[in-house]
Amino acid sequence: IAGGLRWRDADSGNAWRSVAKNRDDLPETAELELLDAAEARYVSRGGLKLEGALRQTYLSVTGKRCLDVGQSTGGFTDCLLQHGAASVVGVDVGHGQLHPTLRREARVVCIEGVNARTLNTTDLVAHCADEEKVVASFDADFEVIVGDLSFISLTLVLPALVPLLAPQGALLLLVKPQFELQPGQVGKGGIVRDAALYMVVEQRLRDCLAGLSMQVLGWFESAITGGDGNREFFVYATKSSATNPAGTPS
Repeated sequence: IAGGLRWRDADSGNAWRSVAKNRDDLPETAELELLDAAEARYVSRGGLKLEGALRQTYLSVTGKRCLDVGQSTGGFTDCLLQHGAASVVGVDVGHGQLHPTLRREARVVCIEGVNARTLNTTDLVAHCADEEKVVASFDADFEVIVGDLSFISLTLVLPALVPLLAPQGALLLLVKPQFELQPGQVGKGGIVRDAALYMVVEQRLRDCLAGLSMQVLGWFESAITGGDGNREFFVYATKSSATNPAGTPS
């Protein structure tokens, strides 16, 4: 049952987490939920979101060096590994969220307490230098960068991410419109109810990426809505100078 059960602390409203093993000690206030077979494939439903995006873009991550920004429980990281990624460096501003099975995984480095907005090659190398894993001496030019960020606009993070991307690399980022808009544009409960605002968000991110010499190859809605019911999107982009972007059939 462990692989198909998730929990969260109902008192503190923490994010959902998978039960790592049958004997896990959970808080008395824990709220439990059974997962269906599809949801149980990854440590969080984020894995299903990324799986759908990889299928939509034909982006192959096999053998690729990947960066997962906003790693959290590790749904995106899990998906990357199950699709053949050579390594995943994960970054999150929080602590202690990564699923234990991924924390023990030799191909994964988890960097905690770091804001993606300030990411740079020097800091990444320093954080990874002490990791006794196969990615300890990684090349900081990532071939694939994925991300699932909350409470910050991607326009503030992209200037830090683009320099970390390899020349033929690809960005595949989840877009949460409620964090790209002004507070007055978001309805009660953090729900974006005006569909016209989705186009505003898309254009703003397209302009931001163009200003960073990035070419948008795709913009599409996630097959799975956010946990709060909000519609979410993916943006797929590569450097404008790339002749054969990662994942594009040659």
